[in-house]
Amino acid sequence: MARRVGNSTSARARTDTAAPGGTREGTALKRALTTPLLYFFILGDVLGAGVYVLVGQVAADAGGAVWVPLVVALLLALLTAASYAELATKYPRAGGASHYATRAFGPFAGFVAGFCMLAAGVVSVAALARGFGGDYLSAFVTLPVGLVAVLFLALLALINARGIKESTRANVVATLIEVAGLMVVIVLGAWLLLRGDGDVGRLTQLGTAEQGAAAAVLSGSVLAYYSFVGFETSVNVAEETRDPRRSYPRALFGALATAGAVYVLVGLAASAAVPTTRLAESSGPLLEVVKEAGGVPERLFSAIALVAVANGALLTGIMSSRLTYGMAKDGLLPSALTKVLPGRRTPWAAIAVTTVLAMLLALTGSVATLASTLVLLLLIVFLMVNTAVLVLRRDEGEADHFRTPTVLPVLGIASCVLLATQIEGAVWLRGLTIVAVGALLGAVATARRKRGALGDGRQGGQTAAAETDPSGAPDQNRPHEHT
Repeated sequence: MARRVGNSTSARARTDTAAPGGTREGTALKRALTTPLLYFFILGDVLGAGVYVLVGQVAADAGGAVWVPLVVALLLALLTAASYAELATKYPRAGGASHYATRAFGPFAGFVAGFCMLAAGVVSVAALARGFGGDYLSAFVTLPVGLVAVLFLALLALINARGIKESTRANVVATLIEVAGLMVVIVLGAWLLLRGDGDVGRLTQLGTAEQGAAAAVLSGSVLAYYSFVGFETSVNVAEETRDPRRSYPRALFGALATAGAVYVLVGLAASAAVPTTRLAESSGPLLEVVKEAGGVPERLFSAIALVAVANGALLTGIMSSRLTYGMAKDGLLPSALTKVLPGRRTPWAAIAVTTVLAMLLALTGSVATLASTLVLLLLIVFLMVNTAVLVLRRDEGEADHFRTPTVLPVLGIASCVLLATQIEGAVWLRGLTIVAVGALLGAVATARRKRGALGDGRQGGQTAAAETDPSGAPDQNRPHEHT
């Protein structure tokens, strides 16, 4: 399916050679990630809270055969993953979609790609905050969803500001808990069918009263796609992988296939166990499986689901605030966002701004609307990435990199356009407003960077003229600054 480009000897030679600025291998990140470690890293990013919240919404759009949109979403995600596999091994450095778009189309496109990734993270946190306040929390206490979302986001901001070390330690335990919860749903669904309950006929029911089978599958696939996002952030650790050309594609495709298998089994269990109407009406759809099957305390499973949702929101919140801080530090966003807490050195300004934006989004949109907005923003990024693969074929890049068949990025582009046509007008309006803000900021940042470059050029010329006598020799009596 893919072929090796170049040879490993030349790749090693390039690694050992000094960089253009004189930087040698000693300044590079340590290549410590093996294929298994990278596999679990990506799997942890993909397997997450989305399926706990959105299975019911997928059923509402597609009908009883929830597993079909999940399979379609997996196949479409794999197309774009192939493009990421080529670019991550061709340019194994942190930066991801923004870096690829900059190489292919220039700094403005790179900024827009980075901003869309940032905005998608904030939107995702807002969606998960609303999911946290739904039926899973109602097993313990009933409160207005908007109030819960605001308090939840405020608490996450405090944890985020406390420090990334504490946050990532909690993630290891939380990830194990959320995967265990999905396994419980699969086992309960199988048990329910074995004892003669449930309805396997629902597994082939596609379509709703409003739309036919094909349209229903595509509509459900938009929300199902949300469950597979996360793999795109793994490109930032390609630089720390021992053999990116071999390890990254294997880990990426393996993790997506594993997540897809788990999600399909969860979809089968939920569809067979719970009537479609009840599943569609629930904001805690997997809890309905537990109620139907019995054997597991409802509060215990609700607690597992709440941990999964909170963990997903916390990790995404960390990513969003750090990306905001990094863009501000690079002069792409206002410098006020670079402020950090004196003791803990966490980016409190970026955390505060992204949290407030997430609160506003959580108060103005449903889980389904926010999830669709996130998918729209990522489809814009993925469209740029798939196109960048084709544009950058003229650039050699790393001498030894994974190369995907040309047809796959072409199909990836088509898949992005196809899914985008299934997104509702109201979501488009919200998404395009966000993109317009990003484009405006990108134009300002690009203009500032050009002015800065021109200013540096003029200043350099003036300095050279001042330090050189008419004969062109340096002024030996003038003290020189050392850089």
